[in-house]
Amino acid sequence: MGSNYVFSLTPTFTQGLILGQFSIIILIYFVLKYLFLDSIKYPSETTSYHPRVNSDSIRTLPKMHESKALDDASESAEWFNILLHQILDVYRSKLRDDQPELEGDEIARKRVEEYANKIRPAGFLDHIVVHSVNLGSSAPTLFNGHRKGTKDIEFDVEYVDTASVSLSTSYLFNYPTPLFARLPVSITISLSVFKSSITITPPLPSSPAPVLSLTISPEFTLELNTASLMGSRAKLANVPKLHELIQHQVHRVLASRGTWKIVLPGLATVAEAKEEIKKEMNDL
Repeated sequence: MGSNYVFSLTPTFTQGLILGQFSIIILIYFVLKYLFLDSIKYPSETTSYHPRVNSDSIRTLPKMHESKALDDASESAEWFNILLHQILDVYRSKLRDDQPELEGDEIARKRVEEYANKIRPAGFLDHIVVHSVNLGSSAPTLFNGHRKGTKDIEFDVEYVDTASVSLSTSYLFNYPTPLFARLPVSITISLSVFKSSITITPPLPSSPAPVLSLTISPEFTLELNTASLMGSRAKLANVPKLHELIQHQVHRVLASRGTWKIVLPGLATVAEAKEEIKKEMNDL
């Protein structure tokens, strides 16, 4: 998949901005194990009373049990998705410093702008100005939880939201001389849909630095909506190639960071976990 990324359960603000929504998934292993899997394994209770049934009823019983198990799993997923939605609302509020409306919007905008300029390739992009940020109002929906192999848990996730960012910058041309020219670019990027399967791998009890691993499928679906303007005078609007470039780059970044490792609290530090991962890779 690419590089492994290690985080503690007390992330910095920028880590929380990007991966805060995933930190809560540390609970998913336990939820799926005891709610999804156990409810399907033991779909009904038995009693000492056995009424007489005809052959048609016998053929119907397994279907009834299976239907009940699926209904139970669906109800379990429903309440967990509600909980996940409420937790993401807390992240959104903290990103806004718990401030309402315009004041909170401005706080979130400044924080996103600061982070965008921190990670921008300075040799290719000028200073980035973030004009507006929409933090969204939805949350990922989890379903189809099941055991994968002997210890892993896999589930599907779908995320549809209105999250978006509107920004402007300039692409810097450094040939034939440095800063030879610049191309102004204004872009609005919004999320349409993200779909993937996610695998949760619990830590090994014998590991010196136990971590919980979250891995997204390399074949995930990501659809973005973009609106763009390029140029200072003769502006080009909604250039298809620019949309393809943005879509490809965001997809590439997510794919390269396909595995996240969360350090269990009180058992190891981020530095110890990184050292353990490096040792494992050297042993391969």
